[in-house]
Amino acid sequence: MSDIAPPVAALVEEFAKLPGIGVKTAQRLTFHVLRCPTDQARRLAEAIMRVKESIIYCSRCFNITEKDPCPICSNPAREQDTICVVEEPMDVLALEKTGAYKGLYHVLHGALSPMNGIGRKEIRMDELLRRLERGTIREVIFATNPGFEGDYTARAIERCIKTELSVPEVRITTLARGLSMGSSLEYADEDTLGRAIEGRREL
Repeated sequence: MSDIAPPVAALVEEFAKLPGIGVKTAQRLTFHVLRCPTDQARRLAEAIMRVKESIIYCSRCFNITEKDPCPICSNPAREQDTICVVEEPMDVLALEKTGAYKGLYHVLHGALSPMNGIGRKEIRMDELLRRLERGTIREVIFATNPGFEGDYTARAIERCIKTELSVPEVRITTLARGLSMGSSLEYADEDTLGRAIEGRREL
C-alpha cells in the first residue's frame, strides 16, 4: 500500500481487521466511504463511537445494553423462572425475532474450547451458576450453537448444575435439532429457530 495515501491505507487496514472482511472487501468499503457525502461518513463515525461509549453489558444476563439491567431482564412480563443460555449477544437478537421465547437469557460470550485455552473462567459460566443458586429458575434452555464446542459447553454446564448446586430440581432442555450441525444461531431463519424453541427436549 506504499502508493496509496496514508489515510486511505490506514482505513483499509482497519476495515481488514473486522471479522469476515478480507483486503479486497476492505478496499471496497474504504473507497465507498471516500465517495459518500461527508455527512454520511460523519454519521458512520459517530455511530461507531456512540456504540463504544454507551453500550455496556447487563450485570444480570451479560447481553449488550444501554441501561443496566437490560430491557429484557427488567421486563416483569418475561417468564422469570426460565433462562435461555446462548453464546453471543447476536443469538439473543436471533431468538427474539422469532417471538417464540418469553423468558430470560444468559449470554456466555463464547463456548468452552480446551484446545484453544477457553475454560469456564473465560466465559460467563460461573455467573450463570450464581444466578441458578438463587433457586428461582425452573428451566434452563441451552441454545448454544450446534457443533462440538456448543454441545460440549452445554454438557459441561449441565454437569456443574447437577454436581455443584444445591437447588430445587431444574429442568434442562436444549433446542430441537431443526438446526444443522456446525451452524450458528444468528444465521438461522426465524421459523426454524421458533420451531427449535417450541420443540426443545430434555438435554
